[in-house]
Amino acid sequence: MQESHPLRATMRRDEREITDRAEIDKIIRRARLMRIALVDGERPFLVPVFYGYDGTSLYFHSARKGSKIEILKKNGNICFEISIDHGVIEDESPCDFEARHRTVIGHGKASFVTGKAEKIRALDNIVARFSDRKFTYPEASLNNTAVLRIDIEVLKGKKHGF
Repeated sequence: MQESHPLRATMRRDEREITDRAEIDKIIRRARLMRIALVDGERPFLVPVFYGYDGTSLYFHSARKGSKIEILKKNGNICFEISIDHGVIEDESPCDFEARHRTVIGHGKASFVTGKAEKIRALDNIVARFSDRKFTYPEASLNNTAVLRIDIEVLKGKKHGF
């Protein structure tokens, strides 16, 4: 995971940075919702998605058509945000209120999963975050579902209020 872009530079408030990969992974595994930011020409596009995580890559699914799919076909660059433990840290001054949180932000490349076995593993991973049940996927459903893998290039953690 390389850090060459200014947006991926050293964290300004380094006392809030999470450097322990196990703690970062714990946040990723505990949350259920991820926000992905895509690049549509000069305009950003942000959308929440349910996701799966295999320790290396993130996965999400979608209909085969729609805004995010069309954008990702043109540009696989992606930024993602995952956070837990949200709250407010109050202060005497309203301008000094702060957010209590544990957050992971990363950058990577999204690619379409085309192999049936990987697609099923990814869907199983996503579903397992919500249910202990085991499912089978009808061929028609697999064909009508896009599954995307995010190959993580940069991963940063941040916490405040703990």
